[in-house]
Amino acid sequence: MEDFVQKLRHYVKSGTPAERRIAKYFTEHLNDLPFETAASVADRLDLSPMTVGRFLRALGYQGLDSVKVHFRETAVTSPVQLQNSLNELQTDASEGKSLALLVTEQIQALHHIYHLTAQTHWAEAVAMIGMAREVFIATHVRLAGFATHFAHRLTRSRDGVHALDGSANRFAELFARPSGEGALLIIIDCRRFGKARLLARTARRYGYKVVLITTENSDWLPDQSNVMLALPPARSPDEDNLPPLIALLDCLSESVIAAAGEEALARRRRMSEFGTILGESGNR
Repeated sequence: MEDFVQKLRHYVKSGTPAERRIAKYFTEHLNDLPFETAASVADRLDLSPMTVGRFLRALGYQGLDSVKVHFRETAVTSPVQLQNSLNELQTDASEGKSLALLVTEQIQALHHIYHLTAQTHWAEAVAMIGMAREVFIATHVRLAGFATHFAHRLTRSRDGVHALDGSANRFAELFARPSGEGALLIIIDCRRFGKARLLARTARRYGYKVVLITTENSDWLPDQSNVMLALPPARSPDEDNLPPLIALLDCLSESVIAAAGEEALARRRRMSEFGTILGESGNR
């Protein structure tokens, strides 16, 4: 992490105008990077995704995914440090400090997700993803980056994964086939996704199995999905529950990869070998 930050500081001072803008954005939004894509960063800065990609390669990374992997691999905290941090967090939260309250809520949400991974319906969702002929991930365009990230993770274990965000009438791709039998539709719900229920009902009538990811206490009917994975409620009805959502998607994809076992390992080796041939990193 420190090495990454040092590189950013260098480019903030001596990079091209575009590089300085990207480096400054990354420096000020380090905690948001796990939820970003090159396209979303480019959109925020009014740059092209290729410009963001070139900057990341100049830093020594093949893309934001490899930055995220680097963060995970270098973020090592000892048990004593962890306990001290939790004690400090508890003290600050009891004093009503806003950031401490926010972090406490997010830790509770992660506890909720970890508990969810031990439930029967979690195992059912993992099995459905592994056995389906094709997997489609549908969400509102605002969460397209999350769906793309999840799809990319699932390709480490299987073929035939597609992310759909409804732009350019792409949901119609689900019904271009004679039947949805043997296929799986994963719906990532959010308050803006007004077509979600109609999409789920139509897909089930068409033969798709449906895994629904939504918040607790949502008004979905039991027969609108085969399996529902519930996120904890958002802090405000007007907000999307993004940190728990990305945690759930990462845990779900990791469970699918683990269930695939040696097949996923062999697949990752083949992808890495091909990436080497093209001069690319395996962690993209």
